[in-house]
Amino acid sequence: MGILTDRDRAAVTDELAKLAGPVRLLVFGQQLGPGAEYSVETERLVREVAECSDKVSVEVFNLHIDREQAERYAIDRTPAIVVEGERDYGIRFFGIPAGYEFTNLIDAMQVVASGEPKLSPETLERVRGLTTPIHIQVFTTPT
Repeated sequence: MGILTDRDRAAVTDELAKLAGPVRLLVFGQQLGPGAEYSVETERLVREVAECSDKVSVEVFNLHIDREQAERYAIDRTPAIVVEGERDYGIRFFGIPAGYEFTNLIDAMQVVASGEPKLSPETLERVRGLTTPIHIQVFTTPT
């Protein structure tokens, strides 16, 4: 039995039909230690999402074995998903993107596929004025 229901799969297929370009989902997991119990579920979920569009590919890495890849993408915990389009925009999900975070995963895929952020002209203007790198983290809890 899959993670996505038939209804969810149909909705994801409809949303991914809008992808402007290819998307790579890189999943980092591990067999033992913190996060191991969610690594398998995260990989299953990502593979099911990828089945909904031929524009989506999945690569799976082990945090401890594939250290070069983990360092390249600044992954230090699992489970983790890198959402990459024509280039790496720095979008990462740590933990399984369930509940409301699932919608954010699909939105992130659409953004990286287009290469264009979904921001207002005013916000884009302010962002262009930034002169130093900014690291943004969003934390959620299942409640």
